[in-house]
Amino acid sequence: MNIPAVILGASGYVAGELLRILAGHPDFRIAGAISESNAGKAVESVFPNLTGIWPEFRFLPFSELGEVLGERCAVFSCAPHGASAGLIAAAMKVADDQGARIRIVDASADFRFADADAYEQVYGAGHGAPELLSSFSCALPEHRAQAATRHIGHPGCFASALLLASVPLMRHGLTATPLFASGVTGSTGAGKQPLPTTHHPVRHSNMFAYRPLNHRHAPEVEAVCEAVSGVRPDLRFVPHSGPFARGIYVTMQAGLKQSVSAERIREAFADTYAEAPFVHVIDGPPKLKDVIGGNHAHIGLTADQGSVAVFVVLDNLVKGAAGGAVQWMNRLYGLEETAGLAAAGPAWT
Repeated sequence: MNIPAVILGASGYVAGELLRILAGHPDFRIAGAISESNAGKAVESVFPNLTGIWPEFRFLPFSELGEVLGERCAVFSCAPHGASAGLIAAAMKVADDQGARIRIVDASADFRFADADAYEQVYGAGHGAPELLSSFSCALPEHRAQAATRHIGHPGCFASALLLASVPLMRHGLTATPLFASGVTGSTGAGKQPLPTTHHPVRHSNMFAYRPLNHRHAPEVEAVCEAVSGVRPDLRFVPHSGPFARGIYVTMQAGLKQSVSAERIREAFADTYAEAPFVHVIDGPPKLKDVIGGNHAHIGLTADQGSVAVFVVLDNLVKGAAGGAVQWMNRLYGLEETAGLAAAGPAWT
């Protein structure tokens, strides 16, 4: 296949990873990278790691979107939360006016909740395109055999790890809520815009909790987990900023229901992810470096004295964002789920 792909909000870290992944994809070809702030600039001037891949490729303003849409087009939105919904609505109008058939995967938070009130409660602002909410659904590919809607909102990076841990526990009725989780993320999780908490002198050799028990991914996980498992967990989540650039390590703990063995828990996880090419249930706690740069997630678990601990590692920019988005887009176009994503990470970084 030769399916044109367009990236909205194409100048951030997630967009950079998406460009890198799509450069080697056998079926998608980059038709346009939309960025108002970088319009006219060479893509490789913003992402030097892509130097030589598209020497003449330049960012486009949104006004030129119609020039790069084909009869059909894969559209990825990497725009910030709060801005993505409006940008997607405008892109859909351009596509409708031209008769272009598009499929959209949104990497922002704008289509992770099923209704506008839930979104506003978590993000403190009205939704940018509430009329489009019914056209999107949110889940990890591992938890839905097929898309429930034409377009997809991809779960967040922390949410991806938390869902990989919580959904098997809920589906198989293994634990009593609440679920207690802590997670550590790299500095790229905060985005490309510099902040006091992402400044190198602050972040280097340092680690600190932020938004404890009040992180916006917690209600997202609760809602998505309920949608795919039928059970809404009560999640108590404490995130941490770690002294590294990329990656997420989540530890989730919960009390077990009576007579649930460690073997039963492992069987539940193995069953949930038996057909998942990127999720691997391993022996012992996983190591973060084993997944950096790739679309794979490793899960370890242990149970003793009536409790279970589940450990999940993934790359926040790949499995937690750009790679997961490509995985969904592969599904939406009937491609091999692993297309463009099968390569392992470098391990020694």
